[in-house]
Amino acid sequence: MSRGLHTLTAVAAGAVLGAGLMLARGGSVEPEPPPSVARVAAIIEPSLLDEVSERVRRDYVDPVSSAALEQAAASGILASLDPHSALLDARQYEAMRVSTSGHYSGVGLEVTEREGRIVVVSSFEGSPARRAGLRSGDSLLAIDGHGIAAGQLDEAIHRMRGLVGSKVRLAVAREGEAAPLVFDLERSDVRVLTVRAESLPGPYAYVRIAQFSDATPTDLDEALAALQRGQPLEGLVLDLRGNPGGVLESAVEVADEFLEAGLIVRASGRTPHTTFEMHATDGDALGAAALVVLVDRSSASGAEIVAGALRDHRRATLMGERTYGKGSVQTVLPLRDGRALKLTTSRYYTPSGASIHEHGIEPDVPLSLAASDPADPPLAPAADPAVRAALQYLRDRNLAGTQVALAGRR
Repeated sequence: MSRGLHTLTAVAAGAVLGAGLMLARGGSVEPEPPPSVARVAAIIEPSLLDEVSERVRRDYVDPVSSAALEQAAASGILASLDPHSALLDARQYEAMRVSTSGHYSGVGLEVTEREGRIVVVSSFEGSPARRAGLRSGDSLLAIDGHGIAAGQLDEAIHRMRGLVGSKVRLAVAREGEAAPLVFDLERSDVRVLTVRAESLPGPYAYVRIAQFSDATPTDLDEALAALQRGQPLEGLVLDLRGNPGGVLESAVEVADEFLEAGLIVRASGRTPHTTFEMHATDGDALGAAALVVLVDRSSASGAEIVAGALRDHRRATLMGERTYGKGSVQTVLPLRDGRALKLTTSRYYTPSGASIHEHGIEPDVPLSLAASDPADPPLAPAADPAVRAALQYLRDRNLAGTQVALAGRR
């Protein structure tokens, strides 16, 4: 499968746009007329931004530095555009690079904030945290002696990361333990697995994609090959619930896994590189076996590209809730001092030409999905009501197809 050139959270190498005066060689240049009074006034008169900044510096009740004003102005400009454009500080930029690359240096813990505590959601397979025995539900109390309190989720994540081979000490509270537990861990390169796969009863399987990183297509290839090692599948449940998106070209490759041909997504922007189409290549990894895609109100962006393409090509049945409705592409451009600009550069459309922006995608089969706490461990597929409903749908569909085939032979 081919890799595209555009990403939903594209990390560009950076560009400097220079402006200057170029005079044509070998020709005469007419002198510019003297500037008018209006033009001189426009040059001399300060801009609204300059005027407001000066007033704040001079009259605001507390001192405000020029750097703080500059940061606030840049953030305000981007916030006025749309909810997805933003100025990223160095820590936020690094977090985005981790999410798109699929690996980082740390201890391998997924954490969230719950009821004023920083709680372990899970540990990644093969990570220092998994080997040391940290568990889902443990509450972080301190990192290297620094107490962790409510509102310090980003701080906790930052402190747990560091150079490969460096040490970090975690103190956690665990239900049933009277005293805090202390873990001394050595940081390593941690691979963030975005694909989880399990066999279901019969010739069926379940695959969950948590987000789309650079590694997701390869992980999906390996998962599908392992699931079909014994026998070909007759149906697959592809779970995109809670998937916020990620790398556009990875989402396109995931859709391409199940499509033989056709348009997957079209994007439209103001510049040539932000206007493009991406198409499927030959080969269906399931051999046209039945496919159900589970979606919910948190399935967004790249997840909606996959769901929209598979449904528009009548390759899959969507089950669940209406999706989030994010139909735009952001480009992340590095700036000075480790910061970055995340800017909306395109709007995308499904193969049918529909824009899902602020509308989402309605499922073919609605399901009432109970809200889950992100700190709770995920349900096993066999115990998940939505997965059970999807599996029954696949069985009924295959049974109906078998009965039609038998009737045709008579």
